[in-house]
Amino acid sequence: MKSLLFSHDKTGVVVLALIAGVTLIVPLFNLIFPVDSPLHFSAYTVSLLGKYLTFALVGLSLDLVWGYCGILVLGQGAFFALGGYAMGMYLMRQIGTRGVYADPLLPDFMVFLNWKELPWYWFGFDHFWFAMLMVMLVPGLLAFVFGWLAFRSRVTGVYLSIITQALTYALMLAFFRNEMGFGGNNGLTDFKDILGFNIQSEAVRLTLLFLSGSILIAAFLFSRWLVNTKLGRVVTAIRDQESRVRFLGYRVEMFKLWLFVFSAMLAGIAGALYVPQVGIINPSEFSPLNSLEIVVWVAMGGRGSLYGAIIGAVLVNFSKTVLTGLMPEIWLFSLGAAFILVTVLLPDGIAGLLRKRREAEA
Repeated sequence: MKSLLFSHDKTGVVVLALIAGVTLIVPLFNLIFPVDSPLHFSAYTVSLLGKYLTFALVGLSLDLVWGYCGILVLGQGAFFALGGYAMGMYLMRQIGTRGVYADPLLPDFMVFLNWKELPWYWFGFDHFWFAMLMVMLVPGLLAFVFGWLAFRSRVTGVYLSIITQALTYALMLAFFRNEMGFGGNNGLTDFKDILGFNIQSEAVRLTLLFLSGSILIAAFLFSRWLVNTKLGRVVTAIRDQESRVRFLGYRVEMFKLWLFVFSAMLAGIAGALYVPQVGIINPSEFSPLNSLEIVVWVAMGGRGSLYGAIIGAVLVNFSKTVLTGLMPEIWLFSLGAAFILVTVLLPDGIAGLLRKRREAEA
């Protein structure tokens, strides 16, 4: 199994080992060492690392469709945000009478806006299993409908990219409206519990970090297996020679569709893991700029490698954390400059550079 998943891919093993190390060591050190020890990881660091892992997961989801199928999706952030909203709705239903207005059924923003009853699409979100089902089902269903219409019409290239960007922009505008019932521009926040446990507690933060790392590892292994199957090889062939694959009798649109749906579901899971760790979800997560940033992560890390998307997501977001703390006004300029330099000097990204170096040493 290992030879199938990681043939000529030692870097992937190293990346997985690093993720596993963070997933296991950070919670362990947090519990073992006292707060004043240099080996102790603060609650802020734990949440920050967990957030990076969720970004790596959504980057991985984009690399599947862009790197292996050639579909440049400029709306991956929409699936991420939908998964986040599904988790946020569950967390809001757990507040109950502990809200500002102490309404046992309606979230505070609905009481403030003088809503009289809970909208029908909020029913069921008081159950964790239902919310987790919606985390995958809603992004997957949207991707299925959108992909079925687009791929059957043979919309490809830049036209498809623009349409996906328009989709996420339309969703952003819709979720900003108070009458939609998702909190308007303030979004969903002030969460209290998750599965009965205080969401601000150290144990919950450590658990969320562990889950984020574990799910990222599982998603990477499954995706690596997937792209090495016959289905994966056909998808790669579609990326390289779509017309030839179609001529051979394959239903190209179906192969694109299932991968697109799977990618959207992964992004939704990433969003669901992200929300309890940052404590808020609002319509700004639908911003086209967020989706463009995901593309930058994958491009800089190296598309078509899976681990490149993980490297790019973590590296870019760590740089963002540092630079926005020191000189916030130069962050976007730095990101743009780095993207241009990588595109010109390293067209295959960091993963391509590591691959060439490994080949040269061999």
